[in-house]
Amino acid sequence: MDAILTTENPKTAEELWNALPIKGNANLWGDEIYFSTPVSLNEEHGREEVEVGAIAYWPPGKAVCIFFGQTPVSKHEEPRAASPVNVFAKVLGDPTKFRNVRDDDQLILARAD
Repeated sequence: MDAILTTENPKTAEELWNALPIKGNANLWGDEIYFSTPVSLNEEHGREEVEVGAIAYWPPGKAVCIFFGQTPVSKHEEPRAASPVNVFAKVLGDPTKFRNVRDDDQLILARAD
C-alpha cells in the first residue's frame, strides 16, 4: 500500500525517511497496527485523535502506527491513539485493507520506487 509524507511533523518524517526500510512485526489494537522501530524520537506536534489512514510515530513505544478505524479508546468513530502520536504520513487508497493484517505479520515500511 502506498503512502505520502505530510508536513505536520517534518522532523519525525525526516528521521523515519532516513531510517527506511524499517521491518517490524504487526501488533493490533482495534483498527490500528503498530510495530517497533529502531528509531527513538520525542513528541513533535503530538495528538491523540487522528484520521483514518494516518501513519504516525508513537514515542513511548518507539513504534510506527497505522490507523484504519476505531481503537479501544475512540470516543466516536475517529481513530484515537493511546497517547499522543506524531502523524507523518497518510495512506493512499483504502486504509481498511489493513484489516487483512494479523498479529505478528511482518511489515516493511520502505520507499516506493
